[in-house]
Amino acid sequence: MAETETARQANVAAFDSLEVALDRGSPIPLYYQLAQQLESAIEHGALAPGNLLGNEVDIAARLGLSRPTVRQAIQSLVDKGLLVRRRGIGTQVVHSQVRRSLELSSLYDDLAAAGQSPATRVLRNEIESASPEVAAALGIPEGRDVIVLERLRSTYGEPVAHLCNYLPATLLELDTERLEETGLYRMMRAAGITLHSAHQTVGARCATADEGTLLDEPEGAALLTMCRTAYDDTGRAVEYGTHVYRAARYTFDFQLFVRP
Repeated sequence: MAETETARQANVAAFDSLEVALDRGSPIPLYYQLAQQLESAIEHGALAPGNLLGNEVDIAARLGLSRPTVRQAIQSLVDKGLLVRRRGIGTQVVHSQVRRSLELSSLYDDLAAAGQSPATRVLRNEIESASPEVAAALGIPEGRDVIVLERLRSTYGEPVAHLCNYLPATLLELDTERLEETGLYRMMRAAGITLHSAHQTVGARCATADEGTLLDEPEGAALLTMCRTAYDDTGRAVEYGTHVYRAARYTFDFQLFVRP
């Protein structure tokens, strides 16, 4: 019991030590300012999964805000899946949403760079004959042997993405144990493969029953999809991936420019 109470106090202390700066003269609503600072703290690890925010009355008193303002800020983050209200415990940090820029990088590297401790479970790592879709993407004859790699990627013990990749069978050796310790692109680079460019399509659809089971989502939940064919510096297609991501946990970031 004492250890549980000590852990609870430590979780609350993480929020108590957080500096929140509100500009009361700004046209930006105070609830939104608070929500943005809490979201940033979660994203950058100042508030970690399991940390408690305390109750709304205490937060309002500490920050000099009304309780409805605090409630609105917290609810906006509950709606994003970053916080959860637990009866008898209080408002607790669940996880940060993965934000990924559209560049040629791996999910593993992006999660590691964000300090989100990626974990991988390999579901398949075997050789099979290339389907028409896979053969066309890799630029190889239909029926040629390809490596089929299926993985479940998680952070903080919660699934984020279901990844399915196809590679030419002669490209490199893919050890399952090593794949659960690091990312595919890291293994490719270590094998002397220089990734140069990719063609990528991003979409969305509803989860199937099997995908819902894997990703801890109900059947029909929103999923983001990504199909990518990556090329090395010789122009050879070295990987074709079809991935699905939990929409509540994952976003793609775009930077757009005006065409001259």
